[in-house]
Amino acid sequence: MQILFWLSLFIVFYTFLGYGILLYFLVKIRRVRKGKRILPDLNQDFPTLTLVVAAYNEEDLIIEKVQNTLGLNYPADKLHLLFITDGSSDKTPDLIARYPQIKLMHSAARNGKIHAIHRAMHEVNSEVVVFTDANTFLNQDALLLIARHYADPEVGAVSGEKRVMQDAVSDATAGEGFYWKYESTLKKWDSELYSVVGAAGELFSVRRSLYQEVEPDTILDDFMISMLIAQQGYRVIYEPDAYASELSSDNITEELKRKVRIAAGGIQSILRLNKLFLPFNFPLLWFQYISHRVLRWTVTPFLMILVFILNILICFQTQEIIYGLMMAGQLFFYGAAFAGWMLEKRRIKVKALFIPYYFCVMNYAVIAGIWRYYQGSQSAAWEKARRKTT
Repeated sequence: MQILFWLSLFIVFYTFLGYGILLYFLVKIRRVRKGKRILPDLNQDFPTLTLVVAAYNEEDLIIEKVQNTLGLNYPADKLHLLFITDGSSDKTPDLIARYPQIKLMHSAARNGKIHAIHRAMHEVNSEVVVFTDANTFLNQDALLLIARHYADPEVGAVSGEKRVMQDAVSDATAGEGFYWKYESTLKKWDSELYSVVGAAGELFSVRRSLYQEVEPDTILDDFMISMLIAQQGYRVIYEPDAYASELSSDNITEELKRKVRIAAGGIQSILRLNKLFLPFNFPLLWFQYISHRVLRWTVTPFLMILVFILNILICFQTQEIIYGLMMAGQLFFYGAAFAGWMLEKRRIKVKALFIPYYFCVMNYAVIAGIWRYYQGSQSAAWEKARRKTT
């Protein structure tokens, strides 16, 4: 029982902290042996590029999105803008149609985001395709910063950074911003070591020639598209200076809905990317994929529960102080999460408690997402989480 306890605890620690520590030292070793990776020059002949925006019922902010898009820096003769609004039943298509610089694609049928993306890709002939969400706003040089990486023939996809904007009266969704800051650091190190394991749909790009259509029921299309490119032997780069900003979820309930969907998509992706379980072709990618994604989306949340139960049982069997301290630590952490939940319900702001609360919500979402996937109740259609308003 004690061996199982320590093994489970180690996996939990490695998943959330240990991998980051190990990754940091591996990157340091790589820099000593090969030097720091040199960023491509911004003064180069940029590839032709199409920016694709999938928008579903976004009439409240689509004009702001269009204006943000038209203000992006990129050689005008090499840039194409395409908005696809399939399934939208509000004024979104009509508002976009006011701008002749933008190609609009619209179908009344709602068949899901990935169906819309595939439809759009049939109209794209540029060397590079950049995907971004309608409710995110890009920094002015985002396209230039992304496109420069394609000067390297080993690069097959480039992911930008997601930045979560916090309002003045932040609630438990403050944990989302903290989580993404940590994730961004891991992605920087992943990218420098070899490759990012999956791109964020808020802002990512691919070589058009490497794009592969995924199944129409795919839940995490951005993750699958980027990993299918990595599976071909190309690197997926992380460019943190190209970023997409969005507001945090409207409340923790909306954030939980989003996380459950991601978790359901995560287990679906793992089952479909079975070739990545073989370390022989790309051992470094395999190591990053298992460490950064697979453990989080499969066993680790269940092991957290197992560690807690085993700790209780062991405390009844032995008086060793280490197990008492471990139990006290767990009770303190989960007590803080519970307090965060209670304060969130009362709209009382204590950010220090929101972080353990968000962490527990995130891991609960994995369990719920796995259950939903195997129940067959997770749709691939757009499921927008409500965001805070400015």
